[in-house]
Amino acid sequence: MTSNHEAAPAPVVLELRNAVKSFGAVVAVSDGTIELREGEIHALIGENGAGKSTMVKILAGVHRPDVATFQVAGEDASFRNVGDSKAAGISVIYQEPTLFPDLTVAENIFIGRQPVNRLRLIDRRRMRRDAAALFAELGVDLDPHRIADGLSIADQQLIEIAKAISMDARVLVMDEPTAALSGAEVDRLFTVARRLRDQGVGILFISHRFEEIFALTDRITVMRDGAYVSTHQTAETTEAEVVREMVGRSVDQLFPKEPAPIGEPVLEVTGLTRRGIFSDINLVVRSGEIVGLAGLVGAGRTEVARAVFGIDRYDDGSVTLNGTPIPPHDPQASIDAGIAFVPEDRRKQGLVMDLSVARNATLAVRRELARMGLISASHEREVAEEWTDRLQVKTSSQSAPVSTLSGGNQQKVVLAKWLATEPSLLIIDEPTRGIDVGTKSEVHRLISDLAGRGIAILMISSELPEVLGMADRVVVMREGRVSEVIDRSDAVPEAVMRAATAAREEVPA
Repeated sequence: MTSNHEAAPAPVVLELRNAVKSFGAVVAVSDGTIELREGEIHALIGENGAGKSTMVKILAGVHRPDVATFQVAGEDASFRNVGDSKAAGISVIYQEPTLFPDLTVAENIFIGRQPVNRLRLIDRRRMRRDAAALFAELGVDLDPHRIADGLSIADQQLIEIAKAISMDARVLVMDEPTAALSGAEVDRLFTVARRLRDQGVGILFISHRFEEIFALTDRITVMRDGAYVSTHQTAETTEAEVVREMVGRSVDQLFPKEPAPIGEPVLEVTGLTRRGIFSDINLVVRSGEIVGLAGLVGAGRTEVARAVFGIDRYDDGSVTLNGTPIPPHDPQASIDAGIAFVPEDRRKQGLVMDLSVARNATLAVRRELARMGLISASHEREVAEEWTDRLQVKTSSQSAPVSTLSGGNQQKVVLAKWLATEPSLLIIDEPTRGIDVGTKSEVHRLISDLAGRGIAILMISSELPEVLGMADRVVVMREGRVSEVIDRSDAVPEAVMRAATAAREEVPA
């Protein structure tokens, strides 16, 4: 379905061109460009890590670009903070608004700008009347007297929209606004968005859901790897075309995967369910097999991994390893059974940054190292050296704090810690996040080598080329469910993105 709204030529209300934003050595946006007109709904789309969130934060005044051409309503703009952005007429509606729960709806709308009477006291009657008028203008029914605590996410978003309109916002940025909404709530939000568009407000809409983008928007801008790719009239493009532009990268030498014999099932997950998070998850990982768990942010991939390992509880289903049931919510039982888990955030969850390389590399086997309750420092170093040498960890000393290592070498120490347990299953979440290209290749080679030794590997990654380059099978999740399982031979970018977004596959003529 495509938008029937044909946007007439209109003045540009917001223009950000050739924006660059770096955080240390990491370039989050290398060429960010967006043009928003009055009275249009404009989608900004891209893979995870494409730079969309950084662009939103630049517009919101949270981040200042290193370089950019930036204009609002034809005037040069340079925001020092969020207040400058709001003063310029830009309001951002986030996925989960942050209202003051103990204040009323009307008080939240006018917080810091309450109308006063002749005695300079807050005119609550006028405030409620003005709030009611804003809701009438938006075509929604909300009680200005109501306390905000307990309101749905959808109602909270409408309050934020009413606040934006009360501040004469010319630009409304909606950042994943529908992620937590029901179908009826999405319909109501879209009705409000169209009404605002028809009143001349420019709306920038960020979403992973193609059906929403093609139902609501007038134009689409695609980003990839922090850079602008293209802008299309929504009615003149297709889902297949924008998916290709989002993921247009080839699998190359960064993914040195070697064929490995695939054996019997090691991990079997059946009907795994955690209410409100994920539902009816079924998956199998065999010895020597790399299974990629793919999907967009919020699909539930990490939550499933944490439940399998026993960090988080689940409500229904079962996990077995080599045919033996694994008790739920018991990480030590999982470790004893032969499961290793390399978490997404290595610094906070995988390492103790103040401890030495040797201590970190042996954290998961300290019980085995102990003799009569004591651990010999020389024995600790010996075990640590075995694995840090195998993984080619570059460190000045086994006694050096792990915080002194590069990100890639820290990741190798986390792997060393778990490989010392001699697992039969390795769960690895975002294996190369935050590390340089050369080290990525080393980590990929290591994962391939581990599969060649018969270890079953469940790899979670938001980088589509990594999934396609390393996985024997791709399990794609969407909104807490497995949407498709794709064999390596069929795992092309378009197929994975269609499964992750539920985009329709177009049959060629």
